[in-house]
Amino acid sequence: MLQHNTSARRGRYDESLRDILNIQAADESRAWLSTWDGLNAGPTPLWNLPDLAARLGVGSISVKDEGHRSPLGSFKALGAPIALIRLIRRLWPEQDFVPAKLTAGHYKAQLQDFTVISATDGNHGRALAAAARSIGCRCVIVLHRHVNDERRLAIEQLGAEIVQVDGNYDESVKEAARQAEEHGWHVVSDTSYEGYEAIPRDVMQGYGTIAAEAIEQGSEGPYTHVFIQGGVGGLAAGVVSYFAERFGERRPLCVIVEPGQADCLFQSALRGKAAHTTGSVDSIMAGLACGEASPLAWRFLAVLADAFMTIPDDAAVDAMRIFAQGAERDIPVVAGESGAAGLAGLIQASGSAEDRAALGLDERSNVLLLNTEGATAPALYEGLTGVRADDVLKAQRRRLPA
Repeated sequence: MLQHNTSARRGRYDESLRDILNIQAADESRAWLSTWDGLNAGPTPLWNLPDLAARLGVGSISVKDEGHRSPLGSFKALGAPIALIRLIRRLWPEQDFVPAKLTAGHYKAQLQDFTVISATDGNHGRALAAAARSIGCRCVIVLHRHVNDERRLAIEQLGAEIVQVDGNYDESVKEAARQAEEHGWHVVSDTSYEGYEAIPRDVMQGYGTIAAEAIEQGSEGPYTHVFIQGGVGGLAAGVVSYFAERFGERRPLCVIVEPGQADCLFQSALRGKAAHTTGSVDSIMAGLACGEASPLAWRFLAVLADAFMTIPDDAAVDAMRIFAQGAERDIPVVAGESGAAGLAGLIQASGSAEDRAALGLDERSNVLLLNTEGATAPALYEGLTGVRADDVLKAQRRRLPA
């Protein structure tokens, strides 16, 4: 289902938005992240998929593959560490903590009693746990009952303390806030709520790195469309704000993709304000199974996202398989359930003459997709695709130039 955003605008990036998210801060975050050994060196790959583009009737498809961002396997490794660095620097301004030394553990003795807590569907918590371990502070992660055991174990292995609750993601957010209040801990969340915006802003700012790299790496001409996963909206806000400030009225058309049963951003577009989902929030796309839009992220998407669409779970699984299989000219890609959502959205839109016309998708379109995660739950990935992630990666490496 496709919903146009009649409030979307093009032109000069609004100053009130620039005061929150801007290229200068995004580039500073990128520089800080470049010194952290929790990330792989250099930008993530940008794969061009000409056979898939021809099949879908568009000019080009470029895929920014965040599965290669770090051993953590997802784009979340760009957000939580930056938020934690900036939080610590705000709390102790007199210490003048150097970001590179923070992530190298130089201040562990001073920070060993400092505790951060967050709710997660898996990837954000894993990134926060990794950053906390590098910095030397304590980390508590709240998981809801739908979080896959593989993802829970991966967080535990990074030294975080796990708290599990019944309910969904939104219930785990409430529990994290309650425990922080009770114990005097600090919430490092990627979603905002009343009175809590600085840290989600910093998380979103870290995601600007994805847009910056995609712009630098693009070889097919300016992007005309970008399909971005929804969730609470943080990734989308971080990416679209960068494009909007950089290109103004020439920015790409931005389409936000969500599971049908976790459609909080789609509902926000219908109601004109940050809203709750109307569904059960039990999507296989765990990273996108969010029941409530981030009000801070919505501030950006309300005017910079051009359309919102929902997809069924089986469409995401089909897209995972398409990525994994590759084609004669298309390199195989490991994409997790949430990572494949953008492609699922593009396939759905391309198959509808009405949606193609509404979005201006044709043989001149240069489409950017974000593969936001690799196989962060390898057994689940194999069960859904029928292939092992390691085998897909081996096939990928065989296709690369020597």
